[in-house]
Amino acid sequence: SIQPVYGAQHPPLDPRLTKNFIKDRSKANALPMKSKKASSFHEFARNTSDAWDIGDDEDEDFSSSSSSLQTLNSKVAKATAAQVLENHSKLRAKPERAQSALSDMPTNCKVIKSSSEAQISRTSEEACVRTPLQKQQSLPLRPVIPLVARISDQNASGAPPMTVREKTRLEKFRQLLSSHNTDLDELRKCSWPGVPREVRPVTWRLLSGYLPANMERRKLTLQRKREEYFGFIQQYYDSRNEEHHQDTYRQIHIDIPRTNPLIPLFQQPLVQEIFERILFIWAIRHPASGYVQGINDLVTPFFVVFLSEYVEEDVENFDVTNLSQDILRSIEADSFWCMSKLLDGIQDNYTFAQPGIQKKVKALEELVSRIDEQVHNHFRKYEVEYLQFAFRWMNNLLMRELPLRCTIRLWDTYQSEPEGFSHFHLYVCAAFLIKWRKEILDEEDFQGLLMLLQNLPTIHWGNEEIGLLLAEAYRLKYMFADAPNHYRR
Repeated sequence: SIQPVYGAQHPPLDPRLTKNFIKDRSKANALPMKSKKASSFHEFARNTSDAWDIGDDEDEDFSSSSSSLQTLNSKVAKATAAQVLENHSKLRAKPERAQSALSDMPTNCKVIKSSSEAQISRTSEEACVRTPLQKQQSLPLRPVIPLVARISDQNASGAPPMTVREKTRLEKFRQLLSSHNTDLDELRKCSWPGVPREVRPVTWRLLSGYLPANMERRKLTLQRKREEYFGFIQQYYDSRNEEHHQDTYRQIHIDIPRTNPLIPLFQQPLVQEIFERILFIWAIRHPASGYVQGINDLVTPFFVVFLSEYVEEDVENFDVTNLSQDILRSIEADSFWCMSKLLDGIQDNYTFAQPGIQKKVKALEELVSRIDEQVHNHFRKYEVEYLQFAFRWMNNLLMRELPLRCTIRLWDTYQSEPEGFSHFHLYVCAAFLIKWRKEILDEEDFQGLLMLLQNLPTIHWGNEEIGLLLAEAYRLKYMFADAPNHYRR
């Protein structure tokens, strides 16, 4: 049966509303409160596959349990819409108007929570009628942060884009990057609190080990590595149609349109072709793991950062056909090499049975049991397994839980930390979980807890929230990293 999944790119739902719906449903139609314990890791993975992993074909016939789930989701969507309308009714709308907007909303129309979603809905969601959208858009909404554009300068509070302090930091970066031999230790120290947008592309290339610290060698290195990548394309890409590579290419081809589906940039055919080439070449050059669902997400931050080097306006809506072929080739090759450097450090996350992820989830459970025993016991009381929610946190590096702008800011720090994507990520996940301790403790059933943990409301997060999260993660690392026995029972 198809299982509900709620990520950061979906409208946040109020768990208090959804819990009422779940409790009111009859036992015959209710979602299972706890699935049967998986006899193997692969069985568990199949049972908890997320929305991007359901079936291979978009026209797949869904079972009867799907229809009951869709009914529940439509009720949840209505309840969420009602909550949004109610919040603003005192300012602009009468209660009767809010109720009519809700009752007019079709059950198969997704709730619009941001301007980018509204734009996509107008162009691609034919099932949604325009009238309810217009009514909802006429109400005052919280200012929406662009998903991608000006990410490093934008805070959730709407702070000025460039303060005096930020200008000073930018100048410090420029001095470091323009020196004959860039001091990488100093560059990491400066990058930990975030990298200014203007210098992020070259900083990321240096921090990932793709570019040498020596200024004179950089141009030749870029030229050689880009030529090497397109040599791989010429040598291997045609083999995607061969029998032993068909399954890999087919899975990549299916997953690409599901990558950041709410951002128009990633729905452009040319961008999807670039992603297909990057992922296919990486997969066949790493046969120990091959392509695994989730790796497709890891390309997007690099692609956006290297694209921003050539684009001043909003990246999320930029038409890449306006760029020259040479620029697109440079962005593609740089994204491939930097993604490869990242995956080199966490490849055991994607080898057979994904042992790296299983170890990290177990370490997260042990760590949480020490830093917040109340939350840990709450999970045990309602039989919530860490693997049921944290598998995706490790597999996708929290990319499904956070807006893309937040992921890019997070990766500034990950690339500054020793083993940031593998070791430090564990402490970030622990801090992320404990941040929601009040909401977790308020939930008193298995279903409500899982729905909350798969739908954490981060859609409006910006640099401030990520900064606080990283500070807490660093505190946890300082306390526990050098003394792992402190979080073992």
